[in-house]
Amino acid sequence: MQQLPILFVFTFGAAFFASLPPGLLNLNAAKISVEKGKANGLIFALGVALAVMLQTYVAVRIAKLISRNQHIVELLLQTALLVFFVLAIFFFIKGRKQVKKPFIIVEAKKRNSFSKGVFLALINLLAIPYYSGLNTVFHSQGIMTYRIVDEVLFILAAGSGTFLAMYVYVIYFNKWEHKTKSFTKNSNYILSGLMVLLFVITAFRLFN
Repeated sequence: MQQLPILFVFTFGAAFFASLPPGLLNLNAAKISVEKGKANGLIFALGVALAVMLQTYVAVRIAKLISRNQHIVELLLQTALLVFFVLAIFFFIKGRKQVKKPFIIVEAKKRNSFSKGVFLALINLLAIPYYSGLNTVFHSQGIMTYRIVDEVLFILAAGSGTFLAMYVYVIYFNKWEHKTKSFTKNSNYILSGLMVLLFVITAFRLFN
């Protein structure tokens, strides 16, 4: 039981800092916060956190198998490669078709923001090998065992760390709404470029 606080802090930090650099999820959280209000941004962040917790559960389940079944990781990366390629084209086309219009925050159904958060987080399949690897390292260092309490704490820490990173983006862009017009207009191009970057990184990891 003495290692539980260490497990939570390390996992929370790993999730937070992994989610903090500009990426698909936090840029969407910022975009939703700017366009639809802070409440929708936070609902989106909750959806992301829930999906990450589900992915972390899967990661824990396969952590023991990764070293002996490398083809599982390769299959996940191949799927992610295809998803990032499709999304890069999607966001680029959406950016080209985007009509310039006055910056107005509109009301939107929070349910839509939540489901969007869950969907975008679930298609980010790199989270599964990431948390599987993290789980394996913690286990080898004696920080984590495969007791239920350890697994639950690991999953909760991953979700809460991710949510905090999303929260930072939601609050930051919401406070600076008057300076985010250019961000709103160009966000689809930013996301498209990010998908290209993730495609390259995933391809490099897959083939090397």
